[in-house]
Amino acid sequence: MTALPFADDATLDAPSRAWRQWLRWSKLRPIVLPLLLLAILLGAWQGGVQRFPQMRSLLSSPSDIGAILGSSMPLLLPQLLSTAREAVMGFALAAVIGVALGAVLTLSRRLEQALFPHLVLFQIVPKIALAPLFVIWFGVGGESRLVFALFLAFFPIAAATAGGLARTRPEALRLCAALTASRWRTFVSVRVPFAIPSLFAGLKMGMTMALIGTIVGEFVTGQQGLGYIIMFAASNADSALTFAALGLLCLVGLSVYGAVVLAEFLAQRWYGAPFATEGFT
Repeated sequence: MTALPFADDATLDAPSRAWRQWLRWSKLRPIVLPLLLLAILLGAWQGGVQRFPQMRSLLSSPSDIGAILGSSMPLLLPQLLSTAREAVMGFALAAVIGVALGAVLTLSRRLEQALFPHLVLFQIVPKIALAPLFVIWFGVGGESRLVFALFLAFFPIAAATAGGLARTRPEALRLCAALTASRWRTFVSVRVPFAIPSLFAGLKMGMTMALIGTIVGEFVTGQQGLGYIIMFAASNADSALTFAALGLLCLVGLSVYGAVVLAEFLAQRWYGAPFATEGFT
């Protein structure tokens, strides 16, 4: 019996080759297109500043920002690590408290009716107005920034968790009841998988709010961190240093966001993506 040769691009006909090329492009497109748009914007930015040199005092060029980023890295790196550490710690605490609170609100109807309106009322208070109070209560150190990041981030996580757990398909719950599954088993095996999309949507929002809370805390305390560098550079009309700090801040946000996306992917693989995202069919 003669084995069939493996098909490659040379042996495939034109439609098959075009199909395989399209598949390769479709996989790379989510990466290539954003990078291409970024390159176009940076090129237009650089060209605009070179075309109008008088703009340099207000808007530094990408090349100037890159130069000051390289020369000031020994100064910026400790501030980057400080901001990243406080943002990650605030987000981690907010994730633990928010997920636990959302689960408790789902499992206890009376507690949800008693507590949730107060959480909403507490959430609608302008957050920036409370920042000086955190400084009074916790001082100008990292504790106030950590608590402020936690304060901003926990509510979106709790609300998304409670909403996702409450939207479990009724037929899935009836099936668990028919199989005499315990309440804890139903929660872990049915409610949690159904809540994964909402849970991680809340975590992504909470991550953003934790980073915002850290930067606002650094604005108020003015001791260290990228927020302090931004305020210092802006007060000296140093737009290049300001944009360099903003670029590093974007790097911190993308890193934490990527970690959340990876955790979501692993959770869906663990529970099964079709079940986690669509439920029973």
